[in-house]
Amino acid sequence: MTDYAWPSLDIEREILGGIGAQIRVAKSGCAEELVAMAPEADAILCNWKAVSTDVLRAAAKCITVGRYGIGLDNIDVAFATSLGIVVTNVPAYCVDDVADHTMALLLACNRKVCWFDKDIKAGSYDLKARAPLHRLHGHTLGLAGFGRIGRAVAQRAAAFGMRIIAYRPRSRDGHTRSDNIEFVSFPELLEHSDYLSIHLPATPETTNLFSGSVFARVKHGAVLINTARGSLVHAADLLRALETGAIAAAGIDVWQSEPLPPDDPLANHPRIIATPHAAFYSDESLRELQTTAAAQAAAILSGHQTQNIVNPAVLTQPNLRAHLLRKAD
Repeated sequence: MTDYAWPSLDIEREILGGIGAQIRVAKSGCAEELVAMAPEADAILCNWKAVSTDVLRAAAKCITVGRYGIGLDNIDVAFATSLGIVVTNVPAYCVDDVADHTMALLLACNRKVCWFDKDIKAGSYDLKARAPLHRLHGHTLGLAGFGRIGRAVAQRAAAFGMRIIAYRPRSRDGHTRSDNIEFVSFPELLEHSDYLSIHLPATPETTNLFSGSVFARVKHGAVLINTARGSLVHAADLLRALETGAIAAAGIDVWQSEPLPPDDPLANHPRIIATPHAAFYSDESLRELQTTAAAQAAAILSGHQTQNIVNPAVLTQPNLRAHLLRKAD
């Protein structure tokens, strides 16, 4: 296990102990440590630390790598597949939690809750100091990405009377409408969104997608929300957009470098609401995450197929390391 972000491993120890597996946890999760641990690993579970090409090359016995989460940007899936290693993730464990957190950041920016709170605690009780404020009803929420989380955010925003538009990168539909959501091109999303919420995966194509050229095209004074991945937003360019007013405020949960240094200029900007990659986190989501990831690893180690295999082509490769007999119950 490369790393984890929850209080204990009791769930994993119970599930994996049931098949006679022992858990060895990395102390730092640094690349050198993981490479040193890899030769003894039959399976790897990772949260945020990277399972790189070097780690996979050293893991000669490993038959499966499981991601504690949705995104796969910290696993070299293509190289794992070439080695015959099954890769899994947990794609739906925190949909409600991230959608709730997204709306919490949006509402906090809209009603200026955090800034009012800071004013009062600093001794200033002045409504006009944070004027103007605008109601959400009738304003446009633009969703960059429309997967499970984007759809859940749309449902919540609709309850506040917001107009919702969405950009789907892989869609060839053009302008279509579904459940009162209009699907638009990326330039149109930027032009019409009063609130812009990011729900795209981290890929080479989306790295720094939200940079200076995008902020120059966004509707002036829009609010940006990012609960997806820090790599999607160019931090220095967002700072400049805040200074020019192109972006009025932002709620950011994910960062290019985590954990953040205390003096990070973006996190400390007065019109940023910052949270520490917390959107996925709830007692309920963690139980689901731990249970699913551990159960998938246990199934593959026991010779059974399982759900959420992200590289299914590996199952037909002659070098498949796992001996999968049947799908687990």
